[in-house]
Amino acid sequence: MDILNKKYFLTVKDYSVSKETFDLYQDEVLDMLITFPQPSIEDLGKYYESVDYISHTDSKRSLFEKLYHFIKTIALNNKLDLINSLQPDKGKILDIGAGTGDFLSAAKKGGWQTIGVEPSEKAKAIAINKGVSFVDKTAVLENNSFDVISMWHVLEHVPDLDKQIKELKRLLKPTGTLIIAVPNFKSFDAKHYGKFWAAYDVPIHFWHFSKTAIKLLFEKEEMKLEKVLPMKFDSFYVSLLSEKYKSGKMNFIKAFFIGLQSNLSAKKNFEYSSHIYLLKNT
Repeated sequence: MDILNKKYFLTVKDYSVSKETFDLYQDEVLDMLITFPQPSIEDLGKYYESVDYISHTDSKRSLFEKLYHFIKTIALNNKLDLINSLQPDKGKILDIGAGTGDFLSAAKKGGWQTIGVEPSEKAKAIAINKGVSFVDKTAVLENNSFDVISMWHVLEHVPDLDKQIKELKRLLKPTGTLIIAVPNFKSFDAKHYGKFWAAYDVPIHFWHFSKTAIKLLFEKEEMKLEKVLPMKFDSFYVSLLSEKYKSGKMNFIKAFFIGLQSNLSAKKNFEYSSHIYLLKNT
């Protein structure tokens, strides 16, 4: 995708690493935002070089990191309940962007056959110590070979979106389920924080999705959106980071109330801070 004929939406800053600014353009047909300019594959790695990139570490140095891992444990149990409800007899699961491997480790202990893909060697090393198995690229995997494929806050990081969706279609069994979790730029907390909203996370988030965007993008590859689920914890986590970007410090109390307000608002319009999308082949 490019920004030709796209509408300017907002200028945001990379608060984590480079302090550079990037523009967001809106694709009004798909109802999604596109980061511009997008780093080249060669330069992309340097934008992940932050000690605060929490999904690539198991460290618990601060109250924020301890809180993150506490919530992560609850979310992990919810993820396992979800995949078990989709496939009670278990089966094969592929997790793309597996990070430090907690999800696949738990799924393996729960009776699933698991494989992961993770570009960060640091995160992958931590996961391997937990018994998680990896392939370097999904291209080596067979067609129609997975009962469940998951991408937990990963699709927004993928440089070639169309290619990735085609690959997901190829790998999923005809009866399988694809799980996509991504931030929602139409949420209350996104609108409240504007250019300080942490889930824009430029430039490593190339794409910023709405429910409409997910539906239309996957329909092009003959995949149907079956269900949308809320990720209610995300509004609190994102609000904490957004407070830090806005004021230079984490205001736990204010962030809690903004996160709560976002969830209450989403009860009416179902625009949560992040959503889980369940998709199937048609």
